[in-house]
Amino acid sequence: MFKEINILQTASLMARHAAERHSVIAENIANANTPGYKAKDLESFGEAFARGSALSKASDNKSPFRTETIAAKGAASPNGNTVSIEDQMFRSSAASRDHDTALTIYSKALTMLRTSLGGNQ
Repeated sequence: MFKEINILQTASLMARHAAERHSVIAENIANANTPGYKAKDLESFGEAFARGSALSKASDNKSPFRTETIAAKGAASPNGNTVSIEDQMFRSSAASRDHDTALTIYSKALTMLRTSLGGNQ
């Protein structure tokens, strides 16, 4: 009947992306006072998915997502650091929301699969 159920793999990758993004954001916040540190973020999940490498490298231990340097909004601090705590908190909130979305998609897909097989929810 089903050879592949990509929605489960995609939802899993979305959750992995959000978790890796949280890690990058935490690194930025930890280096908020490091002279010359440039803030980073992951490419969007949509960009990684469009490239096609996210699904093909999903089983590798290596991250399928690219890390990018964030263009500073405004001037960098006098020591050359480009981390804005406010921006990082906004990005953290977005990553948390993305993770919740991925878990909801995964849960709903499992419920639909169980229902289609005639099992109890």
